[in-house]
Amino acid sequence: MNYAILISGRGSNMCALLDAGLPGRAAVVISDRPGVAGLDLARERGVATAVIDRKSFAGREAFEAALALELDRHDVALVMLAGFMRILGDGFVARYAGRMLNIHPSLLPAFPGLDTHARALAAGVRIHGCTVHFVTPTLDAGPIVIQAAVPVLEGDDPDALAGRVLAREHVIYPLAARWFLEGRLELGPDGRVRCAGGIAGAGGPDALIAPWEA
Repeated sequence: MNYAILISGRGSNMCALLDAGLPGRAAVVISDRPGVAGLDLARERGVATAVIDRKSFAGREAFEAALALELDRHDVALVMLAGFMRILGDGFVARYAGRMLNIHPSLLPAFPGLDTHARALAAGVRIHGCTVHFVTPTLDAGPIVIQAAVPVLEGDDPDALAGRVLAREHVIYPLAARWFLEGRLELGPDGRVRCAGGIAGAGGPDALIAPWEA
C-alpha cells in the first residue's frame, strides 16, 4: 500500500513517519514550497520527492489539480499532511475522503487553526496536546483518530510547550498511520473512528495517549 506525505517546511513529523517502519511504501513526499529542509531529509531516506509550488499557479483549483495528479501518479492509498500549511478545497478533500490524515497541535476541538500554543497559554488551560484526525472540508474538524496530552507547566512559553507537544506528535502520528495501513481504522456511520484489534483504551504505558496500542 503506497502512501504520500505533504509538507511545507522542516519535515519533523515526516521524519517520524518515515523512520517508524510503517507497513506499505512511502511513495512520495510533496512540498508546496521549494527548497525546504524536509525535501532533503526525505531524499536522504531514499524517498521520491516533488515540489508543487503554489506560487506557480494562478489559483487554488489549478494548484490542487496538479497536486492530485502527482498523488494519483504514485497510486497512493493514504495521504498524510505533516506541517502542510495549505487549506485544501472541498473538491480535493472529497477526492481523498477517508484516506487523508492530519496532525494538529492541540486537543481538538479546542484551538483549531494557528498559534495553538500561545492561545492555550492565554486561555489558562492545564492540559494541552495534539490530535490526529481525518481531513474533512471544515478546518481541523474531522473525525478524531488519536490524541495525546501534555501538562502545561508553570512558566511555560509557546516554544517550551510546543516542544513537549511535538514529542507526542512523533508518537501518535506513526501509530495512526500504522493502523490505517494495516486496514484497522474504520469510520462509523456516527462519524466516529474505530480501530480493530489491540486497543487497550487510555490505560496503556502512557495514560495521556488515547487510544493506546498495547
